[in-house]
Amino acid sequence: MRRGQRETHEHNQREATLTIVAALCLFVYLDGSKMAGMLTQGRRVVPQIFRNFSGYSVICRGIKNTRQVHNVLGAGQKTDFPLAEYQKTKAWSRNFHVASVLYQEIKEVKCPGFSESISEGDVRWEKAVGDFVQEDEPLGEVETDKTGVPVLSPYTGVIVELLVEDGATVKAHQPLMKIDVSAKGDAPAKKAPASEKPPPAAEPPKEPAKPAEAAQSSSSGPIPTTPPPPPPVPKEPMSSYPTSSVKVTPFEGSTSQGGARTETRTKITRIRQKTAQRLKESQNTCAALTTFQECDMSNLMEWRKTYKDQFEKKHGVKLGMMSPFIKAAAFALKNQPAVNAVIDGNEIVYRDYVDISVAVAAPKGLVVPVIRNVETLSYAEVEKAILEYGEKAKKNMLAIEDMEGGTFSISNGGVFGSLFGTPIINQPQSAILGIHTIKKRPVVVNDQIVIRPIMILALTYDHRLIDGREAVTFLMDIKRAIEDPRVMLLDV
Repeated sequence: MRRGQRETHEHNQREATLTIVAALCLFVYLDGSKMAGMLTQGRRVVPQIFRNFSGYSVICRGIKNTRQVHNVLGAGQKTDFPLAEYQKTKAWSRNFHVASVLYQEIKEVKCPGFSESISEGDVRWEKAVGDFVQEDEPLGEVETDKTGVPVLSPYTGVIVELLVEDGATVKAHQPLMKIDVSAKGDAPAKKAPASEKPPPAAEPPKEPAKPAEAAQSSSSGPIPTTPPPPPPVPKEPMSSYPTSSVKVTPFEGSTSQGGARTETRTKITRIRQKTAQRLKESQNTCAALTTFQECDMSNLMEWRKTYKDQFEKKHGVKLGMMSPFIKAAAFALKNQPAVNAVIDGNEIVYRDYVDISVAVAAPKGLVVPVIRNVETLSYAEVEKAILEYGEKAKKNMLAIEDMEGGTFSISNGGVFGSLFGTPIINQPQSAILGIHTIKKRPVVVNDQIVIRPIMILALTYDHRLIDGREAVTFLMDIKRAIEDPRVMLLDV
């Protein structure tokens, strides 16, 4: 019985020592997430580890010599473990801890990639050091010349260091911050300092004093019953002074009298800088000319009112006013290919496809996402594309690829109440259509003066490429397609 107990005790000690050695070696050389599974292999793992690590190994403090190493590995096992050399290092006396607090893994977050035409951008941080972030949570944004590129967290953990300051210029794939992925759980709540005291409770408002009580408190004497006598009238005329002898004292106003006269300076965003640069280049380069046309919106508003409920029920999107103009522009561009062309050096490039850029007002400036191959899309597909780009613009999630290209632009100033305007060409395109608000006007129809909803259409075009005849014909094609959509159906 004693012999069996002794063997059991030796067996337990042997297994405990094996577990410690295996855990220590795996913890140093392997990923922490794999350690638990590897420890279950027991004797088969530990001998292999000692055979593989011939120059640098870690062993627990309890093992003093090579003989004990052989006892741990088992009878008949060989090892090239340099115990004598390793005992001279500080690591020989290192304590072994299994607490997860000592295990820390730091990961770097790098700047996302840009398109070929963009090399750098300005970073804007939304998180700070010490914040706990989840995977795919926005950390900030890199503002480029065309759009804002969100920086999403590839890991879950706590931010330990920002490698670049807020507002700094960064390049693609540059390290931006470090995240401790070993820190799990929510970020600790911030505690108020002990020196701070809670704000005192608000006192109940006092009732206003009555007029009689106010009078008694302001004057202790009796209330007079007769008015005071008027001041005496002067017998001699008032003396006059020349205006040159009057000294004018400059008024030193305060904010309470003259209002707050403050100024706020903010840095121009890269999108605004690029927009201003390209618009000025367009004015300096293009021989821009604008032509106008009135468009009767009666038929379009009538059939939209008739079919909008059926359209939304079938396609899941509302039938707006932009999709008819986008389809009408595609129809007119196919009839007038010069408006869809572009000057490239000494050549003119004609496109057999229609990619229309729609100007959208985003929180950080004007952006122009592109709806591609409009000539092949239906009204429902165009409305879905507009809705998708509108949601992305509100959230600053438009990608650079969404705004590259485009053969023609449409600017809808009517949504803001614009009655009349001349848009600027979005280079390298050759023309842009401006649509405005709808106003009821008296017009002559069949020799009768009637009230009709009228919209002013404005086409700005590059006169170097597009002649007046082609521009006016293009605008008339849009007018005919809007006033009678059957024109597009019959292609007449």
